Amino acid sequence: MREVNELINVGDQAWPLLVQELSGTDVPVEVLPGDAEMGRASLLQLQVSARSNLGGIVLNCGGLLVDSGWLRIFGSPGGAAEGLPGLAEINAMPAAFDPAWSAGAGLVVAHDVLGGVFTLNGGNPRGSGRPGEPGEILYFAPDALRWEALGAGHSAWLSWILSGGLQEFYEGLRWDGWRDEVSGLNGRQGLSFFPPLWSAEARQDVLATSRRAVPMAELLDLSRTACLQFDGADPGFLGAA
Repeated sequence: MREVNELINVGDQAWPLLVQELSGTDVPVEVLPGDAEMGRASLLQLQVSARSNLGGIVLNCGGLLVDSGWLRIFGSPGGAAEGLPGLAEINAMPAAFDPAWSAGAGLVVAHDVLGGVFTLNGGNPRGSGRPGEPGEILYFAPDALRWEALGAGHSAWLSWILSGGLQEFYEGLRWDGWRDEVSGLNGRQGLSFFPPLWSAEARQDVLATSRRAVPMAELLDLSRTACLQFDGADPGFLGAA
């Protein structure tokens, strides 16, 4: 086990380079203020260094709100009641360092307002019933009710986002006025669709759906329940939102 100072005091820290990348992107990104103590505790529990983008985000900010909050990348926030939860909370990390804790099938690194989940694959995807390779980013698609491997690790995934990759990724799932609608949500809410995104009606015309703000935990639970009802497959942990 590495002590927290060993994880922080490294050369080539990722955060300064990531700040440069954030300042140069045309994608709207809000960097939330972080909690230094929470960041250090999360870094210690994860056993990742500040040399990685994951470690840099957790240590230096409260998270990233991309595209007016459509995508929420978790960090270590200050703890406002309706603000974005932190990576530690989302992944149900222990309050005090526990060397026996692990992220299991994968570490949840981001949610989107649709109830989509981005996870950093664990060490044994096959054993967990998930696609992709260890360390690869997966996406739980609420319109398909399944995990999809994205073919990239965390750093490449983040660069893809900042280069505008979300526009094509969510093609057909955004509607006129989505940005205003999304910006009115707090960090613990998502959008529930009727008919649901996985329905034939929503796939044919997402504009014809009705939407309402619900707690993210409710949205994730709806997806998990639908998976179990349709094919009996449990998608597993989607985040402790």
